[in-house]
Amino acid sequence: MSWWGKGIGASVGFALGGPLGALLGGVIGHQVDRQQDRRELLEAHTHDQQATTQAAFFTATFAVMGRLAKIDGRVSQSEIEMARHIMGRMQLNQSQRRAAIDLFNQGKSDDFDLEAVLDQFKSVVHRRSALIQMFLEIQISAALADGVIDTRESNLLLHICQRLGYSQIQFQLLFSRVAASMGLWGSSGPGGASGGSTRDSKATSRKRLEQSYAILGIEPAATNDELKRAYRRLMSQNHPDKLVSKGLPEEMMQLANEKTQQIKNAYETIKEARSMK
Repeated sequence: MSWWGKGIGASVGFALGGPLGALLGGVIGHQVDRQQDRRELLEAHTHDQQATTQAAFFTATFAVMGRLAKIDGRVSQSEIEMARHIMGRMQLNQSQRRAAIDLFNQGKSDDFDLEAVLDQFKSVVHRRSALIQMFLEIQISAALADGVIDTRESNLLLHICQRLGYSQIQFQLLFSRVAASMGLWGSSGPGGASGGSTRDSKATSRKRLEQSYAILGIEPAATNDELKRAYRRLMSQNHPDKLVSKGLPEEMMQLANEKTQQIKNAYETIKEARSMK
């Protein structure tokens, strides 16, 4: 059962504290009206670390997504549709969807403290690098929703990555992998790049192969053994059950399932091209 389904959706905001707790408590705190109810729920679930991590991930994901959408001065329809699409893939119930939208809107506000949110998120997630990577991939996907990354979006994405412990090179590699998984491979990368024409054209076998290498994060010159190791490492890191056990909200398991399928497809594409068994 998810952190929300446990009945702590409202109370976990009090357990979280800090900017994430304030954001979450502000959008769903009304679900627990009586102060006595809040105290009882808080006492019961303060030590539920997995639920706290799941709530932090949910809160940070949609609030930071709102900040990214607003950074270029306006929120495009494509960015709004991407946020809705992610909510749809997560199969959120009505109250969860409402909370996600409210968090997205709070992220757009002028007084949103991005640094404080990122710092607390990193602290709560601690050393669960797979969770941080999933969070960053969702943000990059949202920024690429319209097929274009301008300088302001690119700079903010880099800032978010670095705040969470990623170097510029790691960011560029992650960006390339996400772009490839979205069919945007072939753009010049973050910083004013556009991949719309690639996405709209018929994918050639060569282009699919290039995308597959990018998704696995390896070079075409990699040996078969290196290919296998990269595949096994990514499958292990992104196994949905493992991610949920580390704190990924269960509502986001579908996103993890889709990612592992992309990894499998990329691996099979390269194997076929190399005539590997």
